[in-house]
Amino acid sequence: MTNDHDRAPEASLLLDEQLCFALYAAQRAVTAAYRPLLADLGLTYPQYLAMLVLWERGEVPVKELAAALRLDYGTVSPLLKRLESAGLVRRERSAADERSVHLVLTEEGAALRGRAERVPAELARSTGLDGAEITRLRRELHRLARATDAER
Repeated sequence: MTNDHDRAPEASLLLDEQLCFALYAAQRAVTAAYRPLLADLGLTYPQYLAMLVLWERGEVPVKELAAALRLDYGTVSPLLKRLESAGLVRRERSAADERSVHLVLTEEGAALRGRAERVPAELARSTGLDGAEITRLRRELHRLARATDAER
């Protein structure tokens, strides 16, 4: 007699047994949990991710930001326009290569980091997972992303 654990994952067409659906549902739930936290900062979730890169790395070329977020330039460009019009970032041409545009945090963008420092802990509390569970889940998701990228 075989049980669910013995069956190959691809053998089922049940929605709740699809890895893609579990990831999709979890992503939507986590993004929804972020929404009120980020609204207090005046940021959308994609803008928050862009700001995380800038707070971590400082001045970055747009190309580097897009790569870090796994987004194409066409997707990143409108996001950056909104951050720029909100006064959080400036786009500057590189002195070394005028084809390259760098993102620079404004004073307001840098100051927003202090208010954002509470977001990860508040989000973690809202998940009901403890620190070890979050660390393990994040590690597994990164491993899945690397394995999937390697297949392309």
